[in-house]
Amino acid sequence: MQQPFKNFKVLIVKHDEHSKNSMSVKTQDAFHKISAKIANKVGNAWSFFIALAIIIIWAVTGPLFNFSDTWQLIINTGTTIVTFLMVFVIQNTQNRDARAVHLKLDELIDTSRTARSEFVDIEDLSDSELDELNQHFKEVKEKLHGK
Repeated sequence: MQQPFKNFKVLIVKHDEHSKNSMSVKTQDAFHKISAKIANKVGNAWSFFIALAIIIIWAVTGPLFNFSDTWQLIINTGTTIVTFLMVFVIQNTQNRDARAVHLKLDELIDTSRTARSEFVDIEDLSDSELDELNQHFKEVKEKLHGK
């Protein structure tokens, strides 16, 4: 049996507390922790139902406020702010998830005897190169299935 981490090399980088990048690293780590917590909290059914309840309450209160501009401004401003902030939270979590998946796939490629090592950094290829590769695999599939 092949050892899964036989060729695995780890680069350990120590961050000096007084270096100019230490603040950046601390900020990035804090942002990731906050983003992960927010994504986990708002990515469930209860959050959806709470948001739906807020919209229903807002809609029901329309006649109380004569559907005024201020009444409309409240929901417009609230949803705009939440949407703006959630874009960064979602992008952060997706970037980290994609990076983790790529690393897992790279490990599988590295430990597989028949895998081609050229596929390790395939995400860095151009769209046209990915299209060519996609076409190649379609042709392989057709040959295998006799179509």
